[in-house]
Amino acid sequence: MTKIKICGLSTPETIEAAVNAGATHIGLVNYQKSPRFVSVADAARLRQTVPKHVKTVLLLVNETAENTARAIGAIKPDIVQFHGGETPEWTSLVRKQTGLEVWRALGVRDAATLEKSRRFEGAVDRILFDSPAKALPGGNGETFRWDVLAGFDHRTPWGLAGGLTPDNVAQAIRETRTELVDASSGLESAPGVKDVDRIAAFCKAARSV
Repeated sequence: MTKIKICGLSTPETIEAAVNAGATHIGLVNYQKSPRFVSVADAARLRQTVPKHVKTVLLLVNETAENTARAIGAIKPDIVQFHGGETPEWTSLVRKQTGLEVWRALGVRDAATLEKSRRFEGAVDRILFDSPAKALPGGNGETFRWDVLAGFDHRTPWGLAGGLTPDNVAQAIRETRTELVDASSGLESAPGVKDVDRIAAFCKAARSV
């Protein structure tokens, strides 16, 4: 069964909607430039509403070591997702020091990007293949060419992000055979405002495959 991550949640109501719809992971974005930003204090409170069977993912972008440690200590996530220019050395260090699962998002421009992902083998627990960064490193609502993934020898667990919606997620799973789908802006009525009906529809569509 494909895992489902609903990212950029910022209210107890939308977290409840994601959990009830069957999401396996929820994402909290601690990146101030994002419309989905939640402070460390708010993220810590939201994290308390997530049941144990659902994994909480803390998303960070190019944070300092001090701020990374502070956020992890306060929020106590199950997983830390890095979505900036973080190096394999950094992700490996965080993984070793915290004992947490660590993910790294990579924007896919072409097949060469996939080869570059090899650098993270052994340094992360999962790679998220996303559309290339624009004004924001993620959450831009655009897909990339899924056929680039065809035939690639994935040696690290991976997931698919970038422009996924209730309308295209089933096709995305069929085409890529991804282990995990990650949606954010495609489930919103306005930037940063999650729509509970779209969350439910997305999870239903993903589970239909």
